[in-house]
Amino acid sequence: MTDSKYFTTTKKGEIFELKSELNSDKKEKKKEAVKKVIASMTVGKDVSALFPDVVNCMQTDNLELKKLVYLYLMNYAKSQPDMAIMAVNTFVKDCEDPNPLIRALAVRTMGCIRVDKITEYLCEPLRKCLKDEDPYVRKTAAICVAKLHDINASMVEDQGFLDQLKELLSDSNPMVVANAVASLTEINEASSSGQPLMELNAATMNKLLTALNECTEWGQVFILDALSQYSPKDEREAQSICERITPRLAHANAAVVLSAVKCLMKFMELMLADSEFVKNLTKKLAPPLVTLLSSEPEVQYVALRNINLIVQKRPELLKHEMKVFFVKYNDPIYVKLEKLDIMIRLASEANIVQVLSELKEYATEVDVDFVRKAVRAIGRCAIKVETSAERCVSTLLDLIQTKVNYVVQEAIVVIKDIFRKYPNKYESIISTLCENLDTLDEPEARASMIWIIGEYAERIDNADELLESFLEGFHDENTQVQLQLLTAIVKLFLKRPTDTQELVQQVLSLATQDSDNPDLRDRGFIYWRLLSTDPGAAKEVVLAEKPLIAEETDLIEPTLLDELICHIASLASVYHKPPSAFVEGRTGLRRALPKSSGGSEGESGGEQQQQQQQQPQQQQPTVIPNQDSLIPDLLNMDINPAPVVPAAQPAFTGGTLDLLGGGLDSLLGGGGGDIAPAAAPAAANNTTSAGLLGDIFGMASGGAAIYTPPKQVWLPANRGKGMEIHGTFARRGGVITMEMTLHNKAMQPISQFAIQLNKNSFGICPASPLHVPAPVAPNQSIDVSLTLATTGPVQRMDPLANLQVAIKNSVDVFYFATVMPMHIFFGEDGAMEKRVFLATWKDIPSQNEVQFSIENINMNVDMTSRPPEASNLDANLHLDGISNKLHSSNIFTIAKRNVEGQDMLYQSIKLTNGIWVLTELKVQPGNTTIVLSLKSRATDVAQGIFEAFDGILHC
Repeated sequence: MTDSKYFTTTKKGEIFELKSELNSDKKEKKKEAVKKVIASMTVGKDVSALFPDVVNCMQTDNLELKKLVYLYLMNYAKSQPDMAIMAVNTFVKDCEDPNPLIRALAVRTMGCIRVDKITEYLCEPLRKCLKDEDPYVRKTAAICVAKLHDINASMVEDQGFLDQLKELLSDSNPMVVANAVASLTEINEASSSGQPLMELNAATMNKLLTALNECTEWGQVFILDALSQYSPKDEREAQSICERITPRLAHANAAVVLSAVKCLMKFMELMLADSEFVKNLTKKLAPPLVTLLSSEPEVQYVALRNINLIVQKRPELLKHEMKVFFVKYNDPIYVKLEKLDIMIRLASEANIVQVLSELKEYATEVDVDFVRKAVRAIGRCAIKVETSAERCVSTLLDLIQTKVNYVVQEAIVVIKDIFRKYPNKYESIISTLCENLDTLDEPEARASMIWIIGEYAERIDNADELLESFLEGFHDENTQVQLQLLTAIVKLFLKRPTDTQELVQQVLSLATQDSDNPDLRDRGFIYWRLLSTDPGAAKEVVLAEKPLIAEETDLIEPTLLDELICHIASLASVYHKPPSAFVEGRTGLRRALPKSSGGSEGESGGEQQQQQQQQPQQQQPTVIPNQDSLIPDLLNMDINPAPVVPAAQPAFTGGTLDLLGGGLDSLLGGGGGDIAPAAAPAAANNTTSAGLLGDIFGMASGGAAIYTPPKQVWLPANRGKGMEIHGTFARRGGVITMEMTLHNKAMQPISQFAIQLNKNSFGICPASPLHVPAPVAPNQSIDVSLTLATTGPVQRMDPLANLQVAIKNSVDVFYFATVMPMHIFFGEDGAMEKRVFLATWKDIPSQNEVQFSIENINMNVDMTSRPPEASNLDANLHLDGISNKLHSSNIFTIAKRNVEGQDMLYQSIKLTNGIWVLTELKVQPGNTTIVLSLKSRATDVAQGIFEAFDGILHC
């Protein structure tokens, strides 16, 4: 009878029966009992109560029984750590057993029992097993070191196990070598030091290559992965390694084949692209990759994802193997879509007829997703292979004639791209497209059709009627369609202004007045402004010549592609993402391909340089990132931006229309025209007016320190992958600076810093590139200062002084937001004449006055317990102190007076964008609360002004 009988019986009192059987004197009965225990454990029963009885069964020579007991121990040791210690002596004794199978079994089990108390006793037996005479024991012990490192990393390092593992790389047995490599690789990935544990030199490489031919398939995978991280010293060594790896391409295991391909792809980078060796290697690489496509669908999919990367890096590898990527009727959809993608990448003038014939067949399939992708693929072929464009357009027209709704819609989307790629070439088909207008119900297809009508409105007689038909349900349309319709109607108006004026007014009204979408509203206002102020400029902007679209719109970014090539045969190559994107807690060393060989020494290098000079450089296809991955404005980062020269700030006028449509005229400088002229002389004679104020009010000139808020944590280390940023803003001598402290809490140096600021309410932008003098070493900090200008693009933020920052370094790009203190926008030309101050205060409506209380102000002297004359003197001194503090931050005191025992200070402030703010401070002698009243045509700034006063007066 088979062992299945142990899983069929369940009865009451079974535990008690098993207990008695486990303590039986008969070996067979004891073995039967242990089997029943293991069966119960396997089906989920709790048999932990039998722990002492099962452990007693360890004292046996029967290998089968010992294996069963060890299996039980591995399962229950964690829940019964105190009792598991009872087994330690047996483990230690078994590690010295004459039978190598028992020695290996003991050390393997001890490595699997994750109990700290047992781990302490494992060290000595493990050390002996690593030097055991039997290779089976040594290879088991090598894996046990990795398990022990996972439990207690410091112990492994302290006990010298890593050195013993490295010695095993020179072992005579290939399986021991393979397991040592696997163990070191695992430990290296888990290590936080970032330093490679294996020193890959020529001698080590030779040993690994020798072991490669004789170990198991998974051992070969580990060794090949280690080989791929080696950097040969020259081309000859790379060729030698490639020759010894090449036989692995014929292996039956797909993992071994892909690991060998990874190594060869890396070492080929070190060789001349046109060398005979590379050509021969290229021919050898194709057949094994093709063979992988005859495996089961799951393996096919993994192979196809890897081939997708390989074809992007070296398209010549499989250029003659197009037919193997043709879709079979019984392929799963995920395999079909991958094959289709690779077909497009391999499409060329030589095989385009074949490819188009296949794609046309696919477009008549029943699977809707596959048909859509096939139709899009036809359009991509037209864009990629210019000679096939006419044939592709003809094929698309044939598909449109089928009147299948989703086919027609996909065809229109790709025809729009073809028009962009080949302007003034295939526009004769527009009439055919217009016939299908009523059948379009998908946003992308409707938007594409609207773009075609707007772009070629002069060729379509009834373009206005067609666009008007879309306008009827404007509010029900998708945002993409609304934006495209707005632009198309404006284009139509610029081309035929006489009979479309009413239409353009209607769409602008719908976009700006009846829409809640900020993108649509903003675009509507911009078009309205352009059309109302300068139609000529509008024509230049809206009807500007479009740039040709790229050949390949879904290529992986080159740096990422190089990294993914180094991860072929891993999950990263299937996801097409670096490991750091989906594996948490494993930093590891970032892999990259070696720099391509520019030629060997002497003549070959000169020849190659000469060839490059003679041949015109081919334009590389632009990589257009996926729309989902874009973060607006901030990802447009220039690593080494040119220094920004602050331009003179343009004068603001009050009569311009507000583009942002949110009542921001005054914020962007409007509405202040009556003040600016009066303030201009004050700005020119700033020092004179300050001196005058000193004479009138008895103020000391330049006494108070300039206020700078304390630094805050802008980017914590856990979000910055080890980089922590503390920062603040300051204004000194009319220059705004961003003061930062960069802390490196990572394990490797950080360098290559660059910064970019998003559009903001005050036009803040870098006046020069971010300069970090040297790489920031681990656990080191460095202070940097970035000069800022106020000449950048303006966009209303919430909160008003919010600033979005992107900072790039050698690790990644990081994003954070901070609120700028308002005092940095206080200009040095903010001193206003008394008469102008009074007239302006009266002129600003009373509803624009905002009041705040500033509490807990230190009055410095106790004015309640002193004679009246002394109190008055102290009060004046205190007011002077307040005025001095405010003056140091460009808040200029214009006058002061005393009303019913309250001291009043009046100040003027001019922001960098031309907004004026007038303030009144009420100071009650003996009271620690000061009342701040402020008036401005832009009340949005009130909260920020109050926070500035609060910070300055408390410093």
